[in-house]
Amino acid sequence: MKIVDNKKAFLDYFIEDRFEAGVMLHGWEVKAIRAGRVQLKEAYVISSNGEIFLFGAHVSALQSASSHVHPEALRTRKLLLHAAEINKLIISKVEQSGFTMVPIDLHWVQGRVKCQIALAKGKKQYDKRNVEKDRDWQREHQQIMKVNRC
Repeated sequence: MKIVDNKKAFLDYFIEDRFEAGVMLHGWEVKAIRAGRVQLKEAYVISSNGEIFLFGAHVSALQSASSHVHPEALRTRKLLLHAAEINKLIISKVEQSGFTMVPIDLHWVQGRVKCQIALAKGKKQYDKRNVEKDRDWQREHQQIMKVNRC
């Protein structure tokens, strides 16, 4: 079940490969995510010392759930992946090929919050225009085919 999507990632990047990672969260963050108080719009993923971290994901604290702690909305969260997946992400793609890692969405799997991250290449402005043209053409083509069937 999806919690939140990062629609901006599909606008700004070509998505090549996807991975599912666990997210290390505090208890109040889980409660806030259940309430839908999370945003991935400006979030990004980086690697440091062989580990992968999620930066910029905004989780707003609930007033009732955070009475004894001082919550930090933009805290750095560690992503949990197998070592082979981390090596594949870091060594082969990100450092050598010019790819970047982008969070695509947050979702629930068996009661746990998972983050889907993607290897992505940035789009240029003309790429964005071409994608928009193709999408408009496909929409018009479907309308023409629909009219011709009737």
